[in-house]
Amino acid sequence: MVTGAQRGAAGAPTADRPAGRSRRLALLATLLLLAAALGFTALAAWQLQRREAKLALIERTTARLAARPVALPPPADWPRVDAAAAAYTRVQARGRWRPGADTRVQAVTALGAGHWLLSPLQLDGGGTVLVNRGWVPPGSGPVPAPSGPVQLTGLLRASEPHGAFLRANDPAAGRWTSRDVAAIAAARGLGPVAPFFIDAAADPTAPAGAPVGGLTVVAFPNNHAVYALTWSALALMSLCAIVLVWREHGRPAAPSAAAARRVRPGGAAATERPGDGDAD
Repeated sequence: MVTGAQRGAAGAPTADRPAGRSRRLALLATLLLLAAALGFTALAAWQLQRREAKLALIERTTARLAARPVALPPPADWPRVDAAAAAYTRVQARGRWRPGADTRVQAVTALGAGHWLLSPLQLDGGGTVLVNRGWVPPGSGPVPAPSGPVQLTGLLRASEPHGAFLRANDPAAGRWTSRDVAAIAAARGLGPVAPFFIDAAADPTAPAGAPVGGLTVVAFPNNHAVYALTWSALALMSLCAIVLVWREHGRPAAPSAAAARRVRPGGAAATERPGDGDAD
């Protein structure tokens, strides 16, 4: 006959199997959480780098807005102009407006919804540049540019190709949602133009009904520090979760139902049951 002690010895390997499985799960959870912590830390570092770049951009743009206006680069230098890198530089231009080639581009400004009015300016030094003369209200009639020589000051801006978000330009229908220099020049038959445009400054001497200039919004959202703190907090939470996993793993396991049945109410282990002993 099999005694109670023999049955307990036979059940020991079975009790070890759940413990081994629990340790493997704890190791797997640790690896996953550690990978998550490293990923969150990398994202936090990336956001800090982006913050430094954004602060440098804000400082550079602020200096440009406070600087004296400079002459536009000559047409021979236009292919080498990086309009995005030179954006918001204050510039001056001299020339004459080319009549009959105005383009209205949908816009929402501090004055409400309406259109930007873009007109080509034939420069005295040669070449043509598109100028955003300013905002006009919706439904307004033609606003022809003045004749004769003109000198204006404004901000150099990079072209806005392909249209606005989820709203493409439709040159055939004359519907424009972005200031796409190349597309507007092609639609109006302007020939070669500068690869940038100018946002005209406000003109206090402009007559009533003229486009309202000087409405360029210069703002750069800088929330990267908040994003970095968020990713850092998630990395810390992942490390805390690793500690909790191993703390839970170190707790003694609850007795199994079979072991509970082998324990008498008084606490002594039942090694034999009646009839389990050796036969006389």
